Amino acid sequence: MHALSLSHVAYAWPDGRPVFSDLTFTVPAGLSALVGRNGIGKSTLVRLALGELTPASGTVTRAGAIAHVPQDLTLDTGATIARVLGVEDRLVALRAIESGSTDPAHYDALADDWTVEERATAVLASLGLRLSLDRTVGGMSGGEAVLLAVGAALLARPDLLVLDEPTNNLDADARELLAARLAAREGATLVVSHDRTLLEAVDRIGELREREDRTTELVWFGGALAEFEEAQELERESARRAVTTAEADVARRARELDAHVTSAGRKARRGEKARADRRVVGLAADAKRGQAERTDARVRAIHQGRLADARDRLAAARDAIPRDRTIRVDLPGTEVPGRRLVLEASGLTTRTGAVLDAVVRGPERIHLAGGNGAGKTTLVATLLGELDAVDGEARVAVPVGVLRQRLDALDDAVSVVENVRRRAPAAAEQEVRDSLGRFRLRGAAAEAPVGTLSGGERFRAALACVLLARPEPQLLVLDEPTNSLDLDSQAQLVEALAGYRGALLVISHDRAFVDALAPTREWTVTADGGEVEDRPL
Repeated sequence: MHALSLSHVAYAWPDGRPVFSDLTFTVPAGLSALVGRNGIGKSTLVRLALGELTPASGTVTRAGAIAHVPQDLTLDTGATIARVLGVEDRLVALRAIESGSTDPAHYDALADDWTVEERATAVLASLGLRLSLDRTVGGMSGGEAVLLAVGAALLARPDLLVLDEPTNNLDADARELLAARLAAREGATLVVSHDRTLLEAVDRIGELREREDRTTELVWFGGALAEFEEAQELERESARRAVTTAEADVARRARELDAHVTSAGRKARRGEKARADRRVVGLAADAKRGQAERTDARVRAIHQGRLADARDRLAAARDAIPRDRTIRVDLPGTEVPGRRLVLEASGLTTRTGAVLDAVVRGPERIHLAGGNGAGKTTLVATLLGELDAVDGEARVAVPVGVLRQRLDALDDAVSVVENVRRRAPAAAEQEVRDSLGRFRLRGAAAEAPVGTLSGGERFRAALACVLLARPEPQLLVLDEPTNSLDLDSQAQLVEALAGYRGALLVISHDRAFVDALAPTREWTVTADGGEVEDRPL
């Protein structure tokens, strides 16, 4: 029996709009991934699978134990690593027995699990964590906390493990370790993720898509990311060919109708001439004219019906092509001349011990690299004057825009238009609306309160607010911008930044994203502090 099965499940949003109308799938053994644009219903599907939501109809069958690591993970900072892993009582009992205790309660608590400490340590090590089981959670980084929660789930050996965006805040090495560990796990594992490293390790990918009736369907692709992208490209090419074929059919049907109209016109003119020449007269003339008109009407209706059907097929073929999701950014005011000073740091020392000496001129693209907890965000905050430096100084010589991980600079209570106008008060409202159109925020999406937007819309709104601010940012700082972004939004961000003319400073563990930005320099921060390595690329 599969660990999870959904059969003909239907579910609607609280406002009554349907999400799923006939969702049926199973999660087999191995590593499966769930992808789809932000806001399409991935979290809703997971909550249905876990029993946190009840379907309007259909059945959800769960067999065996299930472990879940959510995206918004919170751990008790006072708990020990052993407690989070669920082995604290057994460890206490084991150590008491090793110290000479003969208390039966200790043997009962241990339950013959004599290797519990070695197994717990080995699971943590497989995820790159070298932690004492007696240490408390307080002080752990967000990435370490996620890995600890994953370790606890792995140690419990559930029949089904469900993970929601588990690679957020993990560096490249940790992502690779996690992907390898999940791929090697026995049982069924379902991950909601758009991380390319993890998607390259999965056995199959399920994509949530919107149907014509606005409900969501789940389409499965065998294989990992490369096979998924290849299949998507084949679908797009097939859709483009279908449009070409449908366009040709419309043109052919239109020609056939025109030919019939022309032929019928000639016949009608010949008939009128025959009557005028008195070759056909009286009732015979009327009968022939009536029959010709009826025949013409019948044949014309046939051709018109065929043309209408061809146009319907063309419209359906065009609808099957994925919509243009490109963000178009052309902001001349962000341009930085090649020799203009952007920022300089002289002996700048952060509270984590990182030391930076650097001068940035012109539209350079800098990747800020380093492991989890190395102090990258602290370095950026110190550069921008948001945190006090321990020593040295820094100066930013151009306007700065910052796109933060949590997109928390937006006011959820007001519209996107109003959010932008607060950052560019001198801009005319129509100018703001025209600019938002390049970010695919038009009409209702531009007018809606930000708090009601989907994840993808909120991301585009945050990017628009940063880039459309006045003065226009000539240094753009991005802190893990691809965290939780779907694959479409990641591609949109790369496209948008391709048109950005200023300097970039990017913190990211997403190597594919960084490579797409074509950085010119890399600053590397080490966990033990010291001089930040500055090397050209």
